[in-house]
Amino acid sequence: MSDVQKVYDFLEKAKTFYLATVEGDQPRVRPYGAMLFFEGKIYIMAFGKTNATRQIAANAKAEICAFKGQTLRIECRLVEDNRPEVGKALVDKMPVLKPALGENGENAVMYYLSDAKADFFQMMELVETIKF
Repeated sequence: MSDVQKVYDFLEKAKTFYLATVEGDQPRVRPYGAMLFFEGKIYIMAFGKTNATRQIAANAKAEICAFKGQTLRIECRLVEDNRPEVGKALVDKMPVLKPALGENGENAVMYYLSDAKADFFQMMELVETIKF
C-alpha cells in the first residue's frame, strides 16, 4: 500500500473530515465526507459556487483534520481538477450524490491534495508523517 493510499484509507474510515480554509484573516472550518482516490491522488469535492470554493480560489492552502482512534492532520494545497472523468468517478463511488452533482459530477468542484504533509497523532504524540 502506498503512503497516499494509507492517508486516504484513514479518511475513508473516519467518514467525516474537517476542511479549514481562510477568508481574509478568518479561518473557516466545515465538515466534509465526499472523497475519492483517483489516479493515485486524494480528491475532495465541494459544491460549486460556495464560500469554500471562493476561499480556495483566493488561497489554495488548506488543512484537513480527521479522527478515528488517531488524529490525522494534513497541511496541503488544493488543486482544482474538473475533468469529467474525475466527477464521474466520484458519482460512481457515491451515487447518492448524483441528483445534486449531475450524471458526471458537473455541479461539483473537485480538488486534489498537493504538496501535502499528513501527520498522524496518537493522543498528543506525533507517530508518523507522510509527505505526498
